[in-house]
Amino acid sequence: MIQDIRIPDIGDAEAVEVVEICVAPGDRVTVDDVLIVIESDKASMEIPAGTDGVVEEIAVTVGDEVREGTVIARLASQTAGEPAAAGPADDRASTAEPEASPAPVPAEPAAVPAPAPAAAAPEAAGGSAAATGRTLEIHVPDIGEAQDVVVIEVAVAPGDLVTETDVLVVVESDKASMEIPANHRGLVQTVHVAEGDEVAEGTLLVKLELTETTGDLKAEPAAEAEPSASIAAQHSAQASGEPASSASPSPEPTPVATPVATPVATPVATPEADTQERPSGAADVYAGPAVRRLARELGVQLADVKGSGSRGRIVKDDVKSFVKRRLSGGERAEASAGALPVIPLPDFSRFGEIEVLPLSRIRARGAENLHRSWVNLPHVTQHDEIDVTDLEAFRSSLKGEAESRGAKLTPLAFIIKACCQALQAFPTVNASLDTTQSAYILKRYYHIGMAVDTEEGLVVPVIRDADRKGLWELSEEVIALAEKARAQKLGMNDLQGGTFSVSSLGAIGGTGFTPIINAPEVAILGVSAMRTKPYWNGSEFEPRQMLPLSLSYDHRALNGAEAGRFVSYLGALLQDIRRLAL
Repeated sequence: MIQDIRIPDIGDAEAVEVVEICVAPGDRVTVDDVLIVIESDKASMEIPAGTDGVVEEIAVTVGDEVREGTVIARLASQTAGEPAAAGPADDRASTAEPEASPAPVPAEPAAVPAPAPAAAAPEAAGGSAAATGRTLEIHVPDIGEAQDVVVIEVAVAPGDLVTETDVLVVVESDKASMEIPANHRGLVQTVHVAEGDEVAEGTLLVKLELTETTGDLKAEPAAEAEPSASIAAQHSAQASGEPASSASPSPEPTPVATPVATPVATPVATPEADTQERPSGAADVYAGPAVRRLARELGVQLADVKGSGSRGRIVKDDVKSFVKRRLSGGERAEASAGALPVIPLPDFSRFGEIEVLPLSRIRARGAENLHRSWVNLPHVTQHDEIDVTDLEAFRSSLKGEAESRGAKLTPLAFIIKACCQALQAFPTVNASLDTTQSAYILKRYYHIGMAVDTEEGLVVPVIRDADRKGLWELSEEVIALAEKARAQKLGMNDLQGGTFSVSSLGAIGGTGFTPIINAPEVAILGVSAMRTKPYWNGSEFEPRQMLPLSLSYDHRALNGAEAGRFVSYLGALLQDIRRLAL
């Protein structure tokens, strides 16, 4: 039985490159054996066989560009009773090869009904799922632009019974944690990740054996009534070299025969891969895109690093160890031009008792992002003090209405509303610079990020389309996002797409500070503690409530006059909130 192995769903990537062929014709492979390795500009993926068999033909070569549905290999299946080959195997029973052993033949009729449950299960809210007979594969769902997502907790083990709401694994990016639920009832067959593994969208997490009460997999009526017709259609499609979906009403009649690509925890690449953005001197090194990016950030020449991975592949730990050795050896780091010298640390234990407390992942990654922004963007901060006495009087007058709504009208809601109007008047503040620093990327949407202090570190959830929301709605969303952040319940979509950020110290105190820009944005507003101060009105001093504002901006994108006018306009809106209605 000859079976075509095709490239599975590879997300938004239109075409990817084959960087390694792991088998040759005549090799025997099992379900999990890797056939080829493909690589996009973001990650490497291993394509497994998905079934037991013998490699008849490799249809691609290193350097080929492939896309979803491309045939990469043809296997002669060795186990006709395997669920992975049930669909196509039955149709080819009458054309079995002469040398095939007659022993498996009696088992084939039992596999005929396999196409009935083969319709792909709907994508789960917490993770994507692919049906394999009565087995369901749970994958990492869409995680947006997040990179280096790590498994921080595996909540199940093989043999566990789970329900729809049970959490399978918890993953964490540099900004937030996310729980991935089962969304189905079933028995955990296998767990394919461990704590500390790096995963990406589409990574296989868990395989579930569905229980009888699960109603998630429903065969198409036509397939259930005429299984033989469905099988014939699949065979016809395969014989012509076309995807089986072209001859069947189901989008993927035999999802089992198409293996699911698993992005590897440590990206794999051949020396020929990733020719773009390669550091000088790294032409012949064996490393993936994430490792190359880390090396660029640390100023490390990969040609000087010895790889510890299979076939000499360089992994992230190799780069980090290289940097540590250079520092501990007292050698001066010869980083790329413009790198900053490292501050050496003494042995603090010589002076007294110490404790080493590791940073949380979110705090450590936040520190990297802030440092990168600080050293790459020329920060300038504009300070001002705004009279918000009338605003506070108006807000106080609404306390009764707020209580009846079960809500709280926060000062931050007024500030966000005013920021949206000011950004509309000054579009270059709601922009980013392109990579050549020769053009603005103006954004015609207003997604405002708000910095939230949590036990795990600083996170910046985003209020989307803040310009279209009223004060009550903004207040409710501010409170809801803050609670969600402190409970570590933020999703990836809650943290992406911001165009301008606000960092409010509230009642913590301070008369001003220099917030660091949340790149690639070009400005961030810092809000300090409101204070009652004496204000000269021309004839006498009177008490007024003053609010300190600090606008940090990228001096490449904005000059001092522009930033000054933006702060003045924002202050006028807050001093007379009637202007917000104009």
